Amino acid sequence: MGFAKYQEDIVSRFVHDHAVRSVAKVVVRQAAIGSVHKKPKPESKTRTIKMSTLKSFVANTARPLPVIVLADTSGSMGDNGKIEALNQALREMIRSFATESRVRAEIQVGIITFSGTSADVHLPLTPAHQILETKTMIARGKTPMGAAFDAVRTLLEDRDLIPARAYRPALVLISDGLPNDDWEPPLSRLQSSERAKKATRFAMSIGDDANDEMLSKFLNDKEAPLFKTHEARDIHRFFKAITMSVTSRTSSANPDITSGINLSELPDGDELDLDF
Repeated sequence: MGFAKYQEDIVSRFVHDHAVRSVAKVVVRQAAIGSVHKKPKPESKTRTIKMSTLKSFVANTARPLPVIVLADTSGSMGDNGKIEALNQALREMIRSFATESRVRAEIQVGIITFSGTSADVHLPLTPAHQILETKTMIARGKTPMGAAFDAVRTLLEDRDLIPARAYRPALVLISDGLPNDDWEPPLSRLQSSERAKKATRFAMSIGDDANDEMLSKFLNDKEAPLFKTHEARDIHRFFKAITMSVTSRTSSANPDITSGINLSELPDGDELDLDF
Protein backbone atom coordinates (compact mmCIF):
# COMPACT_ATOMS: atom_id res chain seq x y z
CA MET A 1 0.00 0.00 0.00
CA GLY A 2 1.34 3.47 -0.91
CA PHE A 3 1.72 6.26 1.59
CA ALA A 4 -1.00 8.30 -0.13
CA LYS A 5 -3.47 5.43 0.14
CA TYR A 6 -2.61 4.97 3.83
CA GLN A 7 -3.36 8.62 4.57
CA GLU A 8 -6.69 8.38 2.70
CA ASP A 9 -7.79 5.41 4.85
CA ILE A 10 -6.93 7.24 8.05
CA VAL A 11 -8.95 10.29 7.03
CA SER A 12 -11.89 8.13 5.97
CA ARG A 13 -12.04 6.28 9.29
CA PHE A 14 -11.76 9.58 11.21
CA VAL A 15 -14.66 11.13 9.31
CA HIS A 16 -16.77 7.99 9.74
CA ASP A 17 -16.15 7.73 13.51
CA HIS A 18 -16.87 11.42 13.97
CA ALA A 19 -20.17 11.09 12.11
CA VAL A 20 -21.24 8.08 14.17
CA ARG A 21 -20.50 9.87 17.42
CA SER A 22 -22.46 12.93 16.29
CA VAL A 23 -25.50 10.86 15.36
CA ALA A 24 -25.31 9.03 18.69
CA LYS A 25 -25.27 12.33 20.61
CA VAL A 26 -28.35 13.54 18.71
CA VAL A 27 -30.21 10.33 19.45
CA VAL A 28 -29.34 10.49 23.15
CA ARG A 29 -30.35 14.17 23.33
CA GLN A 30 -33.71 13.52 21.63
CA ALA A 31 -34.41 10.59 23.90
CA ALA A 32 -33.72 12.72 26.97
CA ILE A 33 -36.00 15.49 25.70
CA GLY A 34 -38.70 12.95 24.88
CA SER A 35 -38.59 11.45 28.39
CA VAL A 36 -39.23 14.86 29.91
CA HIS A 37 -42.14 15.75 27.64
CA LYS A 38 -43.68 12.33 27.03
CA LYS A 39 -47.45 12.05 27.56
CA PRO A 40 -48.97 9.86 30.32
CA LYS A 41 -49.66 6.32 29.30
CA PRO A 42 -53.25 5.65 28.27
CA GLU A 43 -53.49 3.09 31.10
CA SER A 44 -53.03 5.84 33.74
CA LYS A 45 -55.94 7.85 32.39
CA THR A 46 -58.10 4.74 32.14
CA ARG A 47 -57.25 3.79 35.71
CA THR A 48 -58.24 7.27 36.93
CA ILE A 49 -61.57 7.07 35.13
CA LYS A 50 -62.27 3.62 36.53
CA MET A 51 -61.53 4.72 40.13
CA SER A 52 -63.76 7.77 39.73
CA THR A 53 -66.59 5.60 38.41
CA LEU A 54 -66.16 3.14 41.27
CA LYS A 55 -66.31 5.89 43.89
CA SER A 56 -69.43 7.31 42.27
CA PHE A 57 -71.05 3.87 42.26
CA VAL A 58 -70.30 3.28 45.95
CA ALA A 59 -71.63 6.71 46.89
CA ASN A 60 -74.90 6.08 45.06
CA THR A 61 -75.51 2.56 46.39
CA ALA A 62 -78.61 2.29 48.60
CA ARG A 63 -77.82 2.07 52.30
CA PRO A 64 -79.03 -0.99 54.25
CA LEU A 65 -82.09 -0.63 56.48
CA PRO A 66 -82.06 -3.72 58.75
CA VAL A 67 -85.27 -5.17 60.23
CA ILE A 68 -84.61 -7.96 62.74
CA VAL A 69 -87.45 -10.02 64.22
CA LEU A 70 -87.08 -11.85 67.54
CA ALA A 71 -89.80 -14.50 67.36
CA ASP A 72 -90.99 -16.58 70.30
CA THR A 73 -91.41 -20.12 68.96
CA SER A 74 -91.95 -21.83 72.33
CA GLY A 75 -94.58 -24.54 72.73
CA SER A 76 -97.32 -22.14 73.85
CA MET A 77 -97.12 -20.36 70.47
CA GLY A 78 -98.63 -23.50 68.98
CA ASP A 79 -101.97 -22.80 70.70
CA ASN A 80 -104.90 -21.05 69.02
CA GLY A 81 -103.17 -20.59 65.67
CA LYS A 82 -100.51 -18.16 66.91
CA ILE A 83 -97.51 -19.74 65.17
CA GLU A 84 -99.47 -20.05 61.91
CA ALA A 85 -100.43 -16.38 62.13
CA LEU A 86 -96.81 -15.43 62.80
CA ASN A 87 -95.49 -17.44 59.84
CA GLN A 88 -97.94 -15.88 57.42
CA ALA A 89 -97.59 -12.34 58.78
CA LEU A 90 -93.80 -12.47 58.39
CA ARG A 91 -94.05 -13.77 54.83
CA GLU A 92 -96.44 -11.00 53.85
CA MET A 93 -94.22 -8.38 55.47
CA ILE A 94 -91.19 -9.63 53.52
CA ARG A 95 -93.18 -9.63 50.25
CA SER A 96 -94.18 -6.02 50.89
CA PHE A 97 -90.61 -5.01 51.65
CA ALA A 98 -89.41 -6.69 48.44
CA THR A 99 -91.54 -4.34 46.30
CA GLU A 100 -90.18 -1.15 47.86
CA SER A 101 -87.86 1.20 45.99
CA ARG A 102 -84.16 0.67 46.68
CA VAL A 103 -82.96 4.07 45.46
CA ARG A 104 -82.16 5.40 48.92
CA ALA A 105 -82.62 2.47 51.32
CA GLU A 106 -82.51 -1.30 50.88
CA ILE A 107 -84.65 -3.12 53.46
CA GLN A 108 -82.92 -6.20 54.85
CA VAL A 109 -84.68 -8.80 57.01
CA GLY A 110 -83.32 -11.19 59.62
CA ILE A 111 -85.25 -13.55 61.93
CA ILE A 112 -84.01 -14.91 65.26
CA THR A 113 -86.20 -17.58 66.87
CA PHE A 114 -85.99 -18.64 70.49
CA SER A 115 -87.31 -21.89 71.95
CA GLY A 116 -86.07 -24.87 73.92
CA THR A 117 -82.73 -23.83 75.40
CA SER A 118 -81.32 -21.57 72.68
CA ALA A 119 -81.86 -18.83 70.13
CA ASP A 120 -81.25 -19.59 66.46
CA VAL A 121 -80.80 -17.56 63.30
CA HIS A 122 -83.90 -18.65 61.40
CA LEU A 123 -83.20 -16.24 58.53
CA PRO A 124 -79.79 -14.55 58.11
CA LEU A 125 -79.93 -10.81 57.45
CA THR A 126 -80.83 -10.69 53.73
CA PRO A 127 -82.11 -8.00 51.31
CA ALA A 128 -85.89 -8.47 51.18
CA HIS A 129 -85.99 -8.63 47.38
CA GLN A 130 -83.59 -11.60 47.47
CA ILE A 131 -85.70 -13.68 49.88
CA LEU A 132 -87.56 -16.24 47.78
CA GLU A 133 -89.03 -18.18 50.70
CA THR A 134 -88.70 -18.56 54.45
CA LYS A 135 -88.67 -21.77 56.46
CA THR A 136 -91.83 -22.44 58.44
CA MET A 137 -91.38 -21.84 62.15
CA ILE A 138 -92.46 -24.63 64.50
CA ALA A 139 -93.60 -24.09 68.09
CA ARG A 140 -91.94 -26.24 70.76
CA GLY A 141 -90.05 -26.09 74.03
CA LYS A 142 -89.52 -23.26 76.50
CA THR A 143 -88.85 -19.50 76.18
CA PRO A 144 -85.10 -18.62 76.31
CA MET A 145 -85.58 -14.93 75.60
CA GLY A 146 -82.27 -13.95 77.18
CA ALA A 147 -80.48 -16.02 74.54
CA ALA A 148 -82.36 -14.05 71.86
CA PHE A 149 -81.18 -10.74 73.36
CA ASP A 150 -77.56 -11.90 73.23
CA ALA A 151 -78.00 -13.17 69.67
CA VAL A 152 -79.43 -9.91 68.35
CA ARG A 153 -76.79 -7.85 70.14
CA THR A 154 -74.06 -9.94 68.53
CA LEU A 155 -75.69 -9.38 65.14
CA LEU A 156 -75.99 -5.62 65.63
CA GLU A 157 -72.33 -5.31 66.62
CA ASP A 158 -71.10 -7.25 63.59
CA ARG A 159 -69.89 -4.48 61.25
CA ASP A 160 -69.48 -6.91 58.37
CA LEU A 161 -73.21 -7.74 58.48
CA ILE A 162 -74.41 -4.27 59.47
CA PRO A 163 -71.91 -1.65 58.23
CA ALA A 164 -71.55 1.80 59.75
CA ARG A 165 -73.36 3.31 56.74
CA ALA A 166 -76.56 1.35 57.51
CA TYR A 167 -79.68 3.22 58.53
CA ARG A 168 -81.10 2.88 62.03
CA PRO A 169 -82.18 -0.78 62.48
CA ALA A 170 -85.66 -1.85 63.63
CA LEU A 171 -85.93 -4.67 66.19
CA VAL A 172 -89.27 -6.45 66.55
CA LEU A 173 -89.96 -8.74 69.54
CA ILE A 174 -93.06 -10.92 69.80
CA SER A 175 -93.82 -13.29 72.67
CA ASP A 176 -96.72 -14.95 74.46
CA GLY A 177 -94.96 -16.03 77.65
CA LEU A 178 -92.39 -15.65 80.39
CA PRO A 179 -88.65 -16.05 79.74
CA ASN A 180 -87.40 -19.28 81.30
CA ASP A 181 -83.69 -18.31 81.28
CA ASP A 182 -81.65 -15.61 83.01
CA TRP A 183 -82.83 -12.81 80.73
CA GLU A 184 -81.92 -9.73 82.76
CA PRO A 185 -78.11 -9.63 82.13
CA PRO A 186 -78.58 -10.19 78.36
CA LEU A 187 -81.21 -7.43 78.24
CA SER A 188 -78.89 -5.10 80.16
CA ARG A 189 -76.06 -5.84 77.71
CA LEU A 190 -78.39 -5.12 74.81
CA GLN A 191 -79.57 -1.84 76.33
CA SER A 192 -75.99 -0.68 76.94
CA SER A 193 -74.73 -1.60 73.46
CA GLU A 194 -73.97 1.57 71.49
CA ARG A 195 -75.32 0.13 68.26
CA ALA A 196 -78.42 -1.34 69.94
CA LYS A 197 -79.22 2.06 71.42
CA LYS A 198 -79.58 3.42 67.90
CA ALA A 199 -82.09 0.74 66.91
CA THR A 200 -85.83 1.34 67.26
CA ARG A 201 -87.33 -1.49 69.30
CA PHE A 202 -90.93 -2.68 68.92
CA ALA A 203 -92.66 -5.39 70.97
CA MET A 204 -95.95 -7.28 71.06
CA SER A 205 -97.29 -9.42 73.90
CA ILE A 206 -99.91 -12.09 73.25
CA GLY A 207 -102.26 -13.28 75.99
CA ASP A 208 -102.32 -13.07 79.77
CA ASP A 209 -99.23 -15.27 80.20
CA ALA A 210 -96.88 -12.80 78.50
CA ASN A 211 -94.62 -10.78 80.78
CA ASP A 212 -95.75 -7.27 79.83
CA GLU A 213 -93.51 -5.55 82.38
CA MET A 214 -90.44 -7.31 81.04
CA LEU A 215 -91.39 -6.72 77.39
CA SER A 216 -91.86 -3.01 78.13
CA LYS A 217 -88.23 -2.83 79.27
CA PHE A 218 -87.19 -3.95 75.81
CA LEU A 219 -88.67 -0.79 74.27
CA ASN A 220 -86.83 2.51 73.78
CA ASP A 221 -89.19 4.74 71.77
CA LYS A 222 -92.27 6.49 73.16
CA GLU A 223 -93.72 6.42 69.65
CA ALA A 224 -93.59 2.61 69.75
CA PRO A 225 -95.36 1.45 72.93
CA LEU A 226 -95.99 -2.18 73.86
CA PHE A 227 -98.78 -3.70 71.79
CA LYS A 228 -100.99 -6.20 73.57
CA THR A 229 -103.42 -8.72 72.15
CA HIS A 230 -105.30 -11.87 73.04
CA GLU A 231 -106.03 -12.95 69.47
CA ALA A 232 -103.84 -14.54 66.82
CA ARG A 233 -105.33 -12.35 64.10
CA ASP A 234 -103.77 -9.26 65.68
CA ILE A 235 -100.30 -10.65 64.94
CA HIS A 236 -100.96 -9.81 61.30
CA ARG A 237 -102.23 -6.34 62.21
CA PHE A 238 -99.11 -5.72 64.30
CA PHE A 239 -96.76 -6.70 61.46
CA LYS A 240 -98.87 -4.69 59.02
CA ALA A 241 -98.21 -1.64 61.20
CA ILE A 242 -94.48 -2.47 61.34
CA THR A 243 -94.46 -2.78 57.55
CA MET A 244 -96.07 0.63 57.14
CA SER A 245 -93.58 2.22 59.57
CA VAL A 246 -90.53 0.75 57.84
CA THR A 247 -91.65 1.35 54.26
CA SER A 248 -92.44 4.99 55.03
CA ARG A 249 -88.75 5.41 55.87
CA THR A 250 -87.61 4.26 52.41
CA SER A 251 -89.37 7.21 50.78
CA SER A 252 -88.42 9.68 53.50
CA ALA A 253 -85.81 12.39 53.03
CA ASN A 254 -84.20 11.00 56.20
CA PRO A 255 -84.73 7.23 56.55
CA ASP A 256 -83.12 7.31 60.00
CA ILE A 257 -86.27 8.91 61.41
CA THR A 258 -88.74 6.24 62.59
CA SER A 259 -92.43 6.94 62.29
CA GLY A 260 -94.66 5.79 65.13
CA ILE A 261 -97.19 3.01 64.71
CA ASN A 262 -100.70 2.69 66.01
CA LEU A 263 -102.75 -0.49 65.70
CA SER A 264 -105.95 1.48 66.18
CA GLU A 265 -105.35 3.12 62.80
CA LEU A 266 -105.65 -0.26 61.06
CA PRO A 267 -109.18 -1.47 60.21
CA ASP A 268 -110.36 -4.57 62.10
CA GLY A 269 -110.92 -6.39 58.83
CA ASP A 270 -107.30 -5.94 57.76
CA GLU A 271 -106.15 -9.50 58.36
CA LEU A 272 -104.93 -12.64 56.60
CA ASP A 273 -106.86 -15.78 55.75
CA LEU A 274 -105.17 -17.99 58.31
CA ASP A 275 -104.93 -21.74 57.76
CA PHE A 276 -105.96 -23.06 61.15
